[in-house]
Amino acid sequence: MSEALPTNPRPARIEVQALGPVLGAAVTGVDLAQPIGPATAEAIRQAWFEHLVLVFPGQDLTAAHQVAFTEVFGPCQRNPDPTRKTLDGRPEVRPLVNRDGEPGPRNDFWHSDVSYAPEPVSASVLHGREVPAVGGDTMFCNMYAAYERLSPGLKRLLATMHAVHSARANYLTAGLPLDQMPPEHVHPVVRTHPAARRNALFVDPHFTIRFADMTEAESKPLLDYVCAQAIRPENVYRHRWAGGDVVVWDNRAVMHRSVYDYGSQTRVMHRTTAQGERPFLAA
Repeated sequence: MSEALPTNPRPARIEVQALGPVLGAAVTGVDLAQPIGPATAEAIRQAWFEHLVLVFPGQDLTAAHQVAFTEVFGPCQRNPDPTRKTLDGRPEVRPLVNRDGEPGPRNDFWHSDVSYAPEPVSASVLHGREVPAVGGDTMFCNMYAAYERLSPGLKRLLATMHAVHSARANYLTAGLPLDQMPPEHVHPVVRTHPAARRNALFVDPHFTIRFADMTEAESKPLLDYVCAQAIRPENVYRHRWAGGDVVVWDNRAVMHRSVYDYGSQTRVMHRTTAQGERPFLAA
């Protein structure tokens, strides 16, 4: 059971400073270990809709604090990825641990968290509890901009298409039987953000295995092309972690990947996610 945390009606005086031209902003003036009142929560959500990736530097959160902060963006989920372990006593918190002799799970591939679920994650929250002296960055790309930069003809085509998302790659990597993985789900290739009302590409090279009614071989050239457009350097924000950073991104309009270049250095992250909704494309 979650710890009871009181609410604070007084809004914090937050400041938001852009970190990149297409996504990413630093938010200061708020202590996430303290209760967040409605006005502050709304200000944070509006900054999140605008910048897609928010960085809160210098935070020191318990698991209960992180769960409470995640609730700003929606109901905090129990860990939705059965191939990964959770923190003892906190099924909502997934530790990502890399130490000498204890290598962490590989996340060095572009993806959208748990896109194979019927209602994929809305917000992903990552707390940098221990970070390497050098390396271990996380990269993010703007899927609104990726869609908007496509030609009118390709946008029209993609808006008619659906794609199959599967946990297969995670189960193969974890060495788990494929007959135990969750069902595949079909989502629109272009989805409309329910709050921002903007259209974003919703495919990735890890969980999206093919277009609906097409083979993987037929799908690969177009999937490769649109994903390559998304991760062009001008469409990417690369976050260099400092201890205590809390980073939250909008999984409905962002792909991300970690950079596995830190070897045996210690890197300890705590991840939580907020429940999302079934993707849709507005008429």
